[in-house]
Amino acid sequence: MNKKILIIATFLVTLLFGMQSCNDDNFFADKDKFADLNSDPSVVSDPDIRFLISRAMQQMYNNDYTVWFYSYNDYVYPYSQVAASTTAGNNTTFNEGSLTGLQNLYRALVPGVDARMRIDDLDAEERSSSQAMKALTYAIQIYVGISNLDYIGGMSYSEAGLANYTTPPLLTPKVDTEQELFNLWLDELDQAIADLGKSDQFSLGNQDMMYKGDYTKWSKFCNLLKLRIAARLVNADRAKALQIAQEVGASSYMNELGDDLLFNVGVNYRGTGEGVGDGWIGYAANNLIEFLKANKDPRLRFLFRKNNFNPEVIDAIIETLGFDGLPSQIQDIINLNGEGKFDSWKSGYEEPWGRYWGVPLSTAAITQNEYFQQSTLFFATKADGSNRKTYTWSSVIEEKNQRTTLTYTYPTKPGGSVLQVVGNEVPLYVLLGSAAETNLYLAEFKLLGANLPMTAQEYLTQGVSLSVQRMDNLAERHEIPYYDEDPVLADPAEGATKLQDGELAALLSKDICTLDGTDDLEKVYIQQYIQNLITPGDLWTTVRRSGIPKVGSAYFAWEDFGVGNIPRRVAINTPSEADLMYDIIIAYYQAAGITTNTNTASVLSSERLWFDKNNPNYGAGPIE
Repeated sequence: MNKKILIIATFLVTLLFGMQSCNDDNFFADKDKFADLNSDPSVVSDPDIRFLISRAMQQMYNNDYTVWFYSYNDYVYPYSQVAASTTAGNNTTFNEGSLTGLQNLYRALVPGVDARMRIDDLDAEERSSSQAMKALTYAIQIYVGISNLDYIGGMSYSEAGLANYTTPPLLTPKVDTEQELFNLWLDELDQAIADLGKSDQFSLGNQDMMYKGDYTKWSKFCNLLKLRIAARLVNADRAKALQIAQEVGASSYMNELGDDLLFNVGVNYRGTGEGVGDGWIGYAANNLIEFLKANKDPRLRFLFRKNNFNPEVIDAIIETLGFDGLPSQIQDIINLNGEGKFDSWKSGYEEPWGRYWGVPLSTAAITQNEYFQQSTLFFATKADGSNRKTYTWSSVIEEKNQRTTLTYTYPTKPGGSVLQVVGNEVPLYVLLGSAAETNLYLAEFKLLGANLPMTAQEYLTQGVSLSVQRMDNLAERHEIPYYDEDPVLADPAEGATKLQDGELAALLSKDICTLDGTDDLEKVYIQQYIQNLITPGDLWTTVRRSGIPKVGSAYFAWEDFGVGNIPRRVAINTPSEADLMYDIIIAYYQAAGITTNTNTASVLSSERLWFDKNNPNYGAGPIE
């Protein structure tokens, strides 16, 4: 597949109905039994409104493969300094951002519009008791809308999906600007929150796959969406951003793990299906790994996977290539016994911490074979030269946060045991909104001057605590390799990556989690950055609006890529002239100052979306 070309198309799904033949005599003999099941083909039955809303919920998170494979692993992770390709690092054209995989807004919006229209046609009593259901449709489509705005700016929203309800059919909906969308979404969310709080509302029950009909939790999620809008306005209209934060702080907001919105559409949903991993998912960035290790942040172990260099593998490489055949980083952190074999890890690098390493992101590093030719350099064989195995010492993104259909083979010596994680294709839970994110936003806005009831430190502490607990919970649910043990070790429990007693308290006592008047806003933004590593959205927006990682930071520093013009948006297609929306779309992008049909780095870096125009440059640090 050429990953630089992604044609985003709308697919019409055709349902194929199979027919089972039957004996004519038996059929006609039993025809009276089926008479009641027949229906008049001229009569179109109305779908249950609950099912329309459930359908919209199913589409809150769609196109998962392209979202991870294209948007995140190809562009968001490199531009946000999370990872570099395992095959070649960041080459000199990595900043030529191509088309990306986006969520399909209209899969979520159209069934929601249909549900709202049907609710409006109910009699007065039923209509009154269905307002909470109606409110859900706004939360669903606004979530998807925000995720798309981050990449492409304005979109058809306010007039979208109305063709069936207008005469003549509205087939050319306006493209709303970013400012219009933010204002409209805030109005819709405020109305949704009011309607979700009404009494005597019809409950969706189990048709609500997210919260099982708990409208209070949906209301809290709406408040999180308001905070996301405020975050995007923080440098575009700070007064409004602070006002929104104050409204949320005075309301009911997500504040415990049970409030989190976990997307799962059934026991058979396991994520992207096809692999998006090694080669595209990339090696972890060195500065990020070292920052997490320095603070003994347990989230390192949930976000990234341990490398292959356990004691058994280290000894196998020494036997094949000698001590100098090990990566220099591994040589520096191990002690050898009298026989020249692995004895122990040096202080500070005991399991599991010594198993996490990153790579440089600079385009100049691609010739450093120790990083980007690992499978060539680091190998072991049996004594007779057979059964060659290759090993990597750098960590990769933990792919089981994206898909659980993954077989993992633990690294062992040539001819050693075959230890695999097989057949544990557990359901995937995707974090679409969390109490951790909510509290970290509130910490930010408190520091920026919002009148909120708690201190910034209290919000930060709560946000980090919830972030660690949620990531540990997801790692356990997804049965990531090494969570309970490392089966290759002499003491398997020693290599477990699960949250250990006392770790959270130790992290919270670190300087990075202490707001003492020095770099407070940067510390909060760094925590937002870490939290967003577990979600399919918001990471790149956090980097763009915060200026972190910051050049020269004492905590987590920006690394010079060696090339400039890092994109601030993605490439956007020019529609076909035969498209009914051609004139409307072209006029919108011309007014917005956006050039379409180009992936030229200088264009993508200079033509910013409206919400991004006043944001700091990459690496510049926060705007106080």
